[in-house]
Amino acid sequence: MLETGVEQGKITISPTTSIEVREDIKMIYRLFLMAFVLLFAYPVVSLASERDVESIVKKIDALYRSNTSVADMEMQIVTPHWERTLSLRVWTEGMDKTFIRIDAPKKEKGVTTLRIGNEMWNYLPKTNKVIKVPPSMMMGSWMGSDFTNDDLVKESSMLNDYSYDLIVPDDAKPGHLYIRFIPKEDSPIVWGKLITAVRADDLIPVWQHFYDEKGNLMRVLNFKEIVSFGGKTIPSVMEMVPQNKGRHKTVMRYLKAEFDVQIDDDVFTRRNLQRK
Repeated sequence: MLETGVEQGKITISPTTSIEVREDIKMIYRLFLMAFVLLFAYPVVSLASERDVESIVKKIDALYRSNTSVADMEMQIVTPHWERTLSLRVWTEGMDKTFIRIDAPKKEKGVTTLRIGNEMWNYLPKTNKVIKVPPSMMMGSWMGSDFTNDDLVKESSMLNDYSYDLIVPDDAKPGHLYIRFIPKEDSPIVWGKLITAVRADDLIPVWQHFYDEKGNLMRVLNFKEIVSFGGKTIPSVMEMVPQNKGRHKTVMRYLKAEFDVQIDDDVFTRRNLQRK
């Protein structure tokens, strides 16, 4: 005979309860726990399904850009054997034009980088030469840092060069959205995929993980210290940590930034590369 009962809202099962009934009750309990997790532990699930993923990707693409921008920045390169800090001034116009000038230290002062559309040039004062960077070198290191040429000048576009979708990873946190980026076949991207976490309330990125084609995590880009510059709120610190090189990292820090300001057209020209 089965003996079950209800006491103050709890189900009680006696030792004589059949195995079949006990298993049914356990299954109901597990289903209840699953429903609780989906409803309360991960509200991001329902939020993610309602978001327009394309609008999120557009915001990520244009995070540090506007119609125009001018910024003073520091780049700190850290290795097990040495450290150095570069002072940079960066101009951008839309998504297609970038000009970077190194102002310090003395050893690298005067090095400049220009990107217009799909073309990029570097000027090295020591040799007094302008060097065009081929597409095959866009994923190469910029000035010995853990950022690539592409990272610095944003030649690739998250919106145009990747397919993307919202996902919910096993370690998803409440209040975060997660976007998976897969490079399109015709894009010159070396990564197998990217995963980006953003804050659900304002879509500001928290981190970005870079995986190779075998699914190995190769780089982690952390976004820190949220600051408002001229009405535009951005993470003022970007920390790139390679996963295949111990005790290496590069930290980019925005010291000052202005958006939608007037910029002379002559800034984004090859002759400006060699201008003192």
